[in-house]
Amino acid sequence: MGLFGRFFGRNREPVLDPADLSVLGVDVHSHLIPGIDDGAKTIEDSLNLLAEFQELGYKKVITTPHVMSDYYKNTPEIILKGLADVRAAKAKRGLTIEIDAAAEYNLDADFEPLIDADNLLAFGDNYVLFELPFIAEPHMLNSIIWKLQEKNYKPVLAHVERYAYWHQDWEKIAGLKDRGVFIQLNINSLTGHYGPEVKRIGEKLVDNNMVDLLGSDCHNLNHMGLTQRARTKSHLHKVLSSEKLINKKLSFEPTSY
Repeated sequence: MGLFGRFFGRNREPVLDPADLSVLGVDVHSHLIPGIDDGAKTIEDSLNLLAEFQELGYKKVITTPHVMSDYYKNTPEIILKGLADVRAAKAKRGLTIEIDAAAEYNLDADFEPLIDADNLLAFGDNYVLFELPFIAEPHMLNSIIWKLQEKNYKPVLAHVERYAYWHQDWEKIAGLKDRGVFIQLNINSLTGHYGPEVKRIGEKLVDNNMVDLLGSDCHNLNHMGLTQRARTKSHLHKVLSSEKLINKKLSFEPTSY
């Protein structure tokens, strides 16, 4: 190997043929209902994104608008009304991909009362997607996990690889599995889009067979472009071969309203 190759070629990732996302079947994390969070802005945006998912081979999208006390005060009624509008427009466009809706709940002050009131949008076998603040681990994380499980919800933690406060504390991540939390990985994390540490942790989750669900976290067409890039990554190929991925079963499970 020449000097250039020794310095620059050794860590070059293999570029594989694009992975077949149709084996996944269902996307479980996206923001496709227009005008209610930081995702799709218009119904045309929603349809264009659904067309991209369909082209990639997905059969269903379970879209998950943000529910956040300070920014996006979405309720089941708001989300399901938006879902109905997207479904009607989708039918007129002639798209065959299915769309259901749940939510991505922020672990903030308003989340626990929603759990207590059984006022959550779940998907599949009562899975509830929630995210954490990016600044620091919330002190009530363990109690919220316990409360979800007490109410017979199955907690799914969104994009675990993106929480920087755990990047040097792998035992925290491993401990989630011990407490019965399902791990959702963003496909686009494997491209390095969120930074090299996020990519490293995402790959480590794959290597340790800890990924339960894959999600696009798609907000716009740029994210769909990143998903196309991710298809050539070896770790996406690896995780798609996992028989434990819950996505593969969700085509046959209704969303819980």
